[in-house]
Amino acid sequence: RHQKVLEEAPAPNLPEQARADILQACVHACQLMQYRGAGTFEFLFEDGEFFFIEMNTRVQVEHPVTEMVTGVDIIEQQLRIAAGLGLELQQEDIEVRGHAIECRINAEDPTTFLPSPGKIESFYAPGGAGIRLDSHIYPGYSIPPYYDSMIAKLIAHGKDRETSLARMRQALDEMILTGIKTNIPLHKDLILQDKNFCSQAMDIHYLEKHLLKQVEEEKKAETA
Repeated sequence: RHQKVLEEAPAPNLPEQARADILQACVHACQLMQYRGAGTFEFLFEDGEFFFIEMNTRVQVEHPVTEMVTGVDIIEQQLRIAAGLGLELQQEDIEVRGHAIECRINAEDPTTFLPSPGKIESFYAPGGAGIRLDSHIYPGYSIPPYYDSMIAKLIAHGKDRETSLARMRQALDEMILTGIKTNIPLHKDLILQDKNFCSQAMDIHYLEKHLLKQVEEEKKAETA
């Protein structure tokens, strides 16, 4: 379905010069458009070059990873702009600190990715240093089948990528959500424990290839 299931910031394996060039391109585009408000530019990066995909003129689902590494409350700043108050900070005030990873928790089957609506029987939110959970769910809440399947965003922040990964593993282990199927097992078993993901050896086709490999291994095991 080509849907994001995990986001992180800063983008791993992106050269600092490319990061600076992308930032400058985004700022220049906003100046030309006289754009006001929160927005996100999306690019693909390959062979030392970056390619523009689209701009989303809204607050993105993955905005918490930006907030965690910059300390900027994007929603607050968006509301200030809408109220005519303007921003409270300048570009030089924004400094990236550490690394953040966000797992989208979806009410869906982790193997077929089909929606899994229903009533939540029990729910325990993880916590601890660097952990943030954005959600509206609670025990007894009924997830309708009519909307997007995302029911929570779990974010982990640390001084570096290794620390944020370790905190995310712990948070996923602590999180309890019963009564419906979720993609928590996908995050735990296929992503955060995979050596290629942990070593940053991935691209936009990483999950697709990883799942295909798992299916092939299961078929071999069945015929062995």
